[in-house]
Amino acid sequence: MLGPGVLAVTPAAQTAASQPIVQVASNNIHQGNQIQLNGRTYPVTWTQWQNPGQSTLSTGISDSGLNRRFGVDLTSSNDFRQQLVQWFTPKPIALTTRFSENGAYRYLDISALARSVNWQIQPQGNVLKIQSPPSKIGQIRSGRQPWGHRLVIDLDQPTPWQLERLTNSRTGKKDREFILSVDATASARLGTAWKFPARSALKSLKVTRKAGRTLLSGVMAGTMRPRVWMLTNPNRLVIDIKAGVPEQRSILWAPGILRQERVIALGNRQYPVTWLALSPQTPGLKLQPIWGSPNALVGIHPLLSMAKGTQVAAAINAGFFNRKNKTPLGAIRQNGQWISSPILNRGVVAWNQQGQFQMGRLNLQQTLSNSGGQRLSIVSLDSGYPQKGIARYTPTWGPTYTPILKTEKIITVVENRVVSEQVSTSAKSFAIPKNGYLLVLRSFDVRGALSPGTQLQVQASTTPASFNAFPNIVGAGPLLVSNGQVVLNAKAEQFRPPFDTQAAPRSGIGQTADGTILLAAVHNRMGGPGPTLKEWAFIMQRLGAVNALNLDGGSSTSLYLGGQLLDRHPVTAARVQNGIGVFWQPNAR
Repeated sequence: MLGPGVLAVTPAAQTAASQPIVQVASNNIHQGNQIQLNGRTYPVTWTQWQNPGQSTLSTGISDSGLNRRFGVDLTSSNDFRQQLVQWFTPKPIALTTRFSENGAYRYLDISALARSVNWQIQPQGNVLKIQSPPSKIGQIRSGRQPWGHRLVIDLDQPTPWQLERLTNSRTGKKDREFILSVDATASARLGTAWKFPARSALKSLKVTRKAGRTLLSGVMAGTMRPRVWMLTNPNRLVIDIKAGVPEQRSILWAPGILRQERVIALGNRQYPVTWLALSPQTPGLKLQPIWGSPNALVGIHPLLSMAKGTQVAAAINAGFFNRKNKTPLGAIRQNGQWISSPILNRGVVAWNQQGQFQMGRLNLQQTLSNSGGQRLSIVSLDSGYPQKGIARYTPTWGPTYTPILKTEKIITVVENRVVSEQVSTSAKSFAIPKNGYLLVLRSFDVRGALSPGTQLQVQASTTPASFNAFPNIVGAGPLLVSNGQVVLNAKAEQFRPPFDTQAAPRSGIGQTADGTILLAAVHNRMGGPGPTLKEWAFIMQRLGAVNALNLDGGSSTSLYLGGQLLDRHPVTAARVQNGIGVFWQPNAR
């Protein structure tokens, strides 16, 4: 039995062993990662292939690209081999799926849809050129509703559209702005600007005409959200500005990867939650910590680019970090190697490739032994959290180390032998040897134990000891749920007020009773801010989690799948230091 809301993959389980479970985009005739739609170029992956017995090419576009750039709406689907979509159709239609060889993208076969609406498609190197027929806007109708505001755009035929921007307003902190782009021309008689009453859900609307398309820029009350949907006979775009419950959906994206969007109620408060339910026993599915650069740990990046760079199918932002110094503040272990040490006995999630997970609070004991038998404690490894004592920085950190505090003693170790000692009184950077590491002493005297020529050995172990067996670990905190019970204790993990009581967007990882892994994100509730940590713990319980860990939240909160952020517009997402990536290899046995 799977966790709440998780669909069983019955069709795949019944597929004959000799038959591929999914269609993989191999031996393609054309493929690339850019689309030119009506003269505008976007980063969208695509592929073309020829089916046996057919003379024409089939075209597949990533589902994220279709949704983001064409306005194709993905609706609930429980078969990963086809996706139900709605695009100016009276009812959803099914598009066949095809996956990239590395499992990072899912393509939808648009061949029949493109022919039905007369799109002209032409590959040119890395770029797929798509030209839709010229379209015109008949009129734009606007009206206040009891629940908010409605805009209706009359079109002479179906045409691509996209929600280009959804951000906080530059004119009022409590307001939000959106920009809707429609590939259609609008006559001058429709006007250029509208003003609405101050208490209206939609406060203003501006119409801009630009090279064959029309942009609608609106300012709305901060608790409102734009929901765009399409009608046919006649063709219309409807934009509802309202604070109501957003669309809820369940999409089986791939074997073992279920996308869920649902509203969770806590009393009279309603929280729209987006999450991925993962079956870790699925062949070819594995999780790993990820960060932005293969050559340095230091740095922050959008989760979107981090995910694309590591070629994961899905990802969520993970641990805390120092945004100024761009350094990690918590545990990261990958494939058995400690990347950055845990801090302050905070909560972590650990796992192995057999699908076993453990969550709890973690300490790492590191011991430095010299050739004279002396033993010294190392307080941190490749960490941006400065503590009194000895810290160690390896090539994983990057080619150089810049002192975090004003005065630090820098000891260079090459091939486990001390070669030099320096004192830093400035922001000067120190080279980290490729075949060694730096020991950084902060307010700590070793009294000759680390003099040049001394041979050293480093050992490490965890408390609890059970974490030693897990090759992958990510830390954040606080721990939310353990063995089905809320165990939130921000003070025990040394989080300072008001962190434990403030309302904010949240991200988290959970595990259900049957082992399903949940990667979840929540933002503002209906008519108010996001949840407190206690509310977040209850929400994770409602999703079915018997174990759950809070991840970094606020503007860092980001959930990625197949080329797009599911929970927010990418321009609103802050850069992050690390994440948890979901790698999936199609048709793995």
